[in-house]
Amino acid sequence: MKNLPNIGLPIILMSILLIVFISRSSVNIGYGEAGVLFKTLGGGVEIEKPPKGEGFRIIAPWNRIFIYDVKQQEVLESMQVLSSNGLEISLDVSMLYQPNYDSLGLLHKTKGINYLNTVLLPTVRAVARSVVGRYTPEQLYSTKRDAIQNEIFEETRDNVMSQYIQLNAVLVRDVSLPAAIKQGIERKLVQEQEALEYEFRLVKAEQEAERQRIDAEGKARANRILSASLTDRILQEKGIEATIKLSESPNSKVIVIGAGDNGLPIILNNN
Repeated sequence: MKNLPNIGLPIILMSILLIVFISRSSVNIGYGEAGVLFKTLGGGVEIEKPPKGEGFRIIAPWNRIFIYDVKQQEVLESMQVLSSNGLEISLDVSMLYQPNYDSLGLLHKTKGINYLNTVLLPTVRAVARSVVGRYTPEQLYSTKRDAIQNEIFEETRDNVMSQYIQLNAVLVRDVSLPAAIKQGIERKLVQEQEALEYEFRLVKAEQEAERQRIDAEGKARANRILSASLTDRILQEKGIEATIKLSESPNSKVIVIGAGDNGLPIILNNN
């Protein structure tokens, strides 16, 4: 009985060591995550093998697994940039990104788990300043917004691709100009719209005048052709046809044959 305390203490110590061993040797990698193995006693970051996938993993207790979120993620960034004429512009962008899964070990070895703040955000800030500096405030506010967005995306993507980061999209959420500049641009846009509308009305008026001129010329040409074709003989025949039709009418009238010019009939109403 006296030996029981001496036996129980080693068992307790062994149990504690076993618990520590198990806790240090097991890792649960959640959905949309992947792990990079770090071999403490040799080799360092494991880059030759693919990263550890989702699920429960057993490792040597002296090694470590660094877990990365490999799903597409979004980050919002607000920055102050300068236009081509030195005007300060507030730019809000969002980026859709994720680490390159196949190169996760290299990303961890060269950039670390904080790659968003050490690589991606500084790169997009530098690219945005470079891209926006090529345009005027008017272009930023109106016509070139899509072009700016595409240029920021393409240049940032090319820069971070070699650093094992996959950039899926850059979206320009907002471009804010100083109030006075914005109002001036809006006034200019309104004036340009009014000028375009006035020019459109002038073109329409010119087109209508041309249409009327062509119509008048057509009618005049038709009248000349008709006048040239109306000989005395044709007029007499038309007069005879009209006289026959009038004679068949039930209305009361007096028709004097051959009393008019060129022998055409004269119609006298009894009233």
